[in-house]
Amino acid sequence: MSFYEHLIAATAADREQLFAAPAIATCLQGQVTLPTYLAFLGEAFHHVRHTTPLLMALGSRLPDRLEWLRQPVAEYIAEEIGHEQWILDDIVAAGGDRAAARASQPQLAAEVMVAYAYDLVQRRNPVGFFGMVFVLEGTSVALALHAADLIQNALQLPDTAFTYLRSHGTLDQEHTRHLAELVNRMEPEDQAEVLHCARVIYKLYGDIFRALPLTDTQAATCN
Repeated sequence: MSFYEHLIAATAADREQLFAAPAIATCLQGQVTLPTYLAFLGEAFHHVRHTTPLLMALGSRLPDRLEWLRQPVAEYIAEEIGHEQWILDDIVAAGGDRAAARASQPQLAAEVMVAYAYDLVQRRNPVGFFGMVFVLEGTSVALALHAADLIQNALQLPDTAFTYLRSHGTLDQEHTRHLAELVNRMEPEDQAEVLHCARVIYKLYGDIFRALPLTDTQAATCN
């Protein structure tokens, strides 16, 4: 078994807890409201806007023994830069306010997840951040395209309101293959950091979904 295969197996329970979050579970049943979708986009903006700065910080803190990771990190930066603007465009297309979304403060769950990522990169082993990449991209591949179709059908929004979900769902399929190659090449101590980070992020990312607003009908479905 490769480390990437081990990573998938070792986080199976954590992944199930994330997928069981009420906002995800009701969405997969075709029950979604515009306030829930706009809230999701708002929180996505607040964490996605940090992806490029985090990757830049990661690259700057790689030790000599991980020099081989600089080029892959640079490629990630080139592919991820500006994706928060997609989310703002989606918010506008869904009837939200770009300026209000940009000026808003993240909910505690998103703020804590971002803070954990910065602490990991700056204070511990920076390559542990690939555990966060594993969770976010893996969740995107598993859910994003299907969720976009369900949300669009329920809310009758235009295609332009789903740039983030659909673009990431497609792009991240390629990214997950690349990620597997990277983590399989890492030393055991770095792989341990990736696994630890993945487990933490599954909890923190799940908290973002658990904090999204639900109607009484949606909440009753989960009880």
